Amino acid sequence: MRSVTAVPSPMPGAGAGEPQLDRKGLALGLGAYLLWGAFPLFFRLLEPAAAVEIVAHRAAWSLGFCLLAMALTRSLRSVLPALRDRRTLATIAVAAVLVAVNWLIYVYGVNSGRTVDAALGYFINPLTTVVLAVVVLGERLRAAQWAACGIGAAAVVVIAVGYGQLPWIALSLAASFGLYGLAKNRVGRTVGALPGLAVETAVLFPVALAYLGWLAATGEGTFGDDAAHSALLAASGPLTAVPLLLFGAAARLLPLSVVGMLQYVTPVLQLAVGVLIFHEPMPPERWAGFVLVWVAITVLTVDGFRHRPPRVRRRRA
Repeated sequence: MRSVTAVPSPMPGAGAGEPQLDRKGLALGLGAYLLWGAFPLFFRLLEPAAAVEIVAHRAAWSLGFCLLAMALTRSLRSVLPALRDRRTLATIAVAAVLVAVNWLIYVYGVNSGRTVDAALGYFINPLTTVVLAVVVLGERLRAAQWAACGIGAAAVVVIAVGYGQLPWIALSLAASFGLYGLAKNRVGRTVGALPGLAVETAVLFPVALAYLGWLAATGEGTFGDDAAHSALLAASGPLTAVPLLLFGAAARLLPLSVVGMLQYVTPVLQLAVGVLIFHEPMPPERWAGFVLVWVAITVLTVDGFRHRPPRVRRRRA
């Protein structure tokens, strides 16, 4: 998921003043984040497949779905700008590795009973993005942003002390996804969501295919053992691409501030699934850490609203 600055179009009948919230964009955005939030339930259905096998199938079937979608929409040539430019292709290749790492850690976390840790990772992802802006891009932070990062660091310490170990799944997910977002931001203006995902999965495809072939040759794979299970593994491709397409469409219709608020739907649902459905433990120390993270997010969000760039006022005809 990458942040996209979008200028909303006024709804039919709107005046020349502030634009109204696009209902279609809101529905598309909610659809994307609801699907991402329900992923833990889907990945549990893929057991007994191991995390590496699931990720390999996800990459392979995602490529097939993207190529089919582009063929049906006659947009196969949209991948050419990414393939012709070496720097763009290299950046997308780095993004592919990062997203594969993110997928692997996420699937492992969900299927090893650590969905709550995965949810924590996506809660602290905005804080990770702020840190990357300083370390990688050399940006200067405001006092409130420093405070939010400090509160987030305190949350990690509280959870680590109470849990007895660093929440490495949460930290790894936040770091890999933050770096992935940074890489996607480099090519976002020249490569669309669908062709970008197609090139990413094409980079992963040879490794995924070789691994799946090895599993089939050694009898270690689960694909083909059961028709329903095999169909679910194949469905991981469309289920990877569809939320991205919904998000891409929503980002073109909604203001960045709304997209930023919607992103918290996913970890909230993941936390609910982990606690209420998977019955993962939530001792007081973990709740305290989550509360600190939510405080940090609130500080970051309020500061973002206070320092929004001024909107360009439309002149009346």
